[in-house]
Amino acid sequence: MRIRRATLWLALLAALALVASACGDDDPEPATDAGQTDAVQEPEPATEPEPAEEPAEPADEPEPEPAEEPAEPADEPEPEPVVVGGEVKVGMITTLSGGAAYLGEGVRDGFQLAFDLDGRYELDLVIEDDAQDPAVGQQLADRMLSRDEVDVMTGIIFSNVAGAVVPQVVSQDTIYLSPNAGPSPFAGAQCSENYFVVSWQNDNPAEAMGEYVAGQGFGSVVALAPNYQAGQDSVNGFKRNFGEVAAEIYTELGANDYAQAIAQIRDADPDAVYFFYPGGMGIAFVQQYVASGLEIPVFGPTFSFDEFIVDAIGEAAVGLRNSSFWAPDLDVPANAAFVEAYREAYGTTPTGYAAQGFDTGNLLISALDANGGDPSDIAGLRAALREANFDSVRGDFEFNSNNHPIQDWYLLEVVQDPVHGDLTNTVVEVILEDHADAYAAECPLGG
Repeated sequence: MRIRRATLWLALLAALALVASACGDDDPEPATDAGQTDAVQEPEPATEPEPAEEPAEPADEPEPEPAEEPAEPADEPEPEPVVVGGEVKVGMITTLSGGAAYLGEGVRDGFQLAFDLDGRYELDLVIEDDAQDPAVGQQLADRMLSRDEVDVMTGIIFSNVAGAVVPQVVSQDTIYLSPNAGPSPFAGAQCSENYFVVSWQNDNPAEAMGEYVAGQGFGSVVALAPNYQAGQDSVNGFKRNFGEVAAEIYTELGANDYAQAIAQIRDADPDAVYFFYPGGMGIAFVQQYVASGLEIPVFGPTFSFDEFIVDAIGEAAVGLRNSSFWAPDLDVPANAAFVEAYREAYGTTPTGYAAQGFDTGNLLISALDANGGDPSDIAGLRAALREANFDSVRGDFEFNSNNHPIQDWYLLEVVQDPVHGDLTNTVVEVILEDHADAYAAECPLGG
């Protein structure tokens, strides 16, 4: 037992000695000779770095794209036109019965068409038939001014009705626009700042025909007309440019029997006949004249040869010549558009009365435009009307100092329309250019 323990102790001591030698303190630095500096151990040379790769050539910088040229500034939108509109109340006294009914119908339809085509104004059109009676016209005018409170009045066909109504209207500071009648007293001393004639002064159509007949070398002429203001004006106008006539024959206004007048023509045996018979009077006179067998040439203003009259006469009317400010084929852009629109609306060729009504409507529209659409400003409306800033179917149009038109007058001839087949008037030549009436100097409105 003891031997075994001793052996164990000896083994243990040997193991401890080995541990002591391995785990003792750090070895002391080795001794050096006196004065010798400690040798510095040079570091091992570092590995030479590999040469850096040559920098890559810079990539081509993209060339800057040229700056886009600044776009031209867009056109500034034009300002929207000021749209003028509103309401206007018009009193129209015209002839809508009897043999002259189509005269008033033409004025009415032409006037209405002007507003229909424009489309901006609400037209309140109060229409009444004067039956060619001045007393009826006066009653209607009083009602329209007092009860209906119209802004403007228009429509009268016959000068005797105009003579009774116009002074009544203009004295109440209401504007009257005449689409037809132009009696001489209202062109002269009795003119008014509130009275505008859009058609013509009564003498003018006759003056043009007097000029033409004189130029054709006719020596003697018999003149016929109804015995009222327009008839007297017409004969006086003819004589002003032709000279004295062989005879003046005046018949009853509205007559339909001309046997006696034709007998007087036969007895006088003139070189030519001048007559002014509008509406049904014209139809009756020409038909009876043709039936009489007389072959003396006849001439007159367009009111004696309008489209209704020549259609009623028939083939015998072809070739007849007359004087007018207008014809359906007058080469004016506004006229071509009017004739087309009128045919589309009413199915027939317009007469001069329709053209006059159309111009009257467009004149009023132009004045309303200039006046801001306010028909109650009478002074402003008057000033705008005098400018006559509208496209007339007759071309050039302006007012003289007496508020009557200055315009051209044409020689017309009755032909058969090659397209529509009806009888109509065509322009032959100009008789009078920029013609004014003979009474303007007597009007106190003149400057």
